[in-house]
Amino acid sequence: MNKRDTPVPARRTIPDRLGTPLSRTLASWEVLLFGVAVLIFIANSLASPYFLDAWNLSDATFNFTEKALVAFAMALLIIAGEIDLSVAAIIALASTAMGAAAQAGVGTPGLVAIGIGTGLACGTVNGFLVSALKLPSIVVTIGTMSLFRGISYIALGDKAYGGYPDSFAYFGQGYLVWVFSFEFGLFLLCAALFAVLLHWTNFGRQVMVIGNNEFAARFSGVPVERVKFILFLLTGLMSGIAAVCLTSRLGSTRPSIAQGWELEVVTMVVLGGVSILGGSGSILGVVIAAFVMGLVTFGLGLLNVPGIVMSIFVGLLLIVTIALPILARRIRQARRA
Repeated sequence: MNKRDTPVPARRTIPDRLGTPLSRTLASWEVLLFGVAVLIFIANSLASPYFLDAWNLSDATFNFTEKALVAFAMALLIIAGEIDLSVAAIIALASTAMGAAAQAGVGTPGLVAIGIGTGLACGTVNGFLVSALKLPSIVVTIGTMSLFRGISYIALGDKAYGGYPDSFAYFGQGYLVWVFSFEFGLFLLCAALFAVLLHWTNFGRQVMVIGNNEFAARFSGVPVERVKFILFLLTGLMSGIAAVCLTSRLGSTRPSIAQGWELEVVTMVVLGGVSILGGSGSILGVVIAAFVMGLVTFGLGLLNVPGIVMSIFVGLLLIVTIALPILARRIRQARRA
């Protein structure tokens, strides 16, 4: 048989992206999550006659704004392939430092500086241990979680700090206009800033590259250690800001403050579409996930559902949001095979 007579297999072209831009958008995780948020909003409206009250909805934002502030920084950290499980303990230590300063007569500006400074100091410790000493972040932050929380318990024991200045209450209880609280305004501002940082800056691109392939990022000239150190600093900074808001809202400090928040923050990030394996995610998804979790917890609270049930729900939500993408990927691979 002549070579010229041998049939040539047809060329197969693989498109870079499947579907139209509109279909890809409608199928995105953020759109699906937004649809879930709308359904939860409708369900809460039907379940309780008090839900649609403007002031009740304003109160609902306090269920997620402080956690979301930390979640924005945590999202960048997880996208880069790292994690910080000490964020709740940082909040406790920062609140303890502010409480001790308040007892000494420090004014509101000094208290805010101490809270944020404590968060930055804790972030510096985590960043140094991970980026300079090359220790696994999950091990480091489990250790510092116990360390920071332990310091708070040593300083306070069973006692509580109070006596904060009246002006300090504005950060957690004040309102910008009508039902829009200072915390909610800060939440929107930080969401915009972190969205720009992640999606429209060179630093954000470096974070994505590190999360996708750290080995290749090093050979591409990306300063991996410096980027990771900055991310831990950001996480500490946002934990300090959250500590200021939470302490201001509660008006007191206890060593158990923000207990268990690390689980809720990670759940918020993963629910927002950030891959737990790193390399992908968006701030918009985290924002929508914050609203979803806030609406769920507030709706359950209006129905007098016990707090332990809410904890069970958060745990199940974390498992499901981590498992679903992995199972979907395995199903796609099986179909291709």
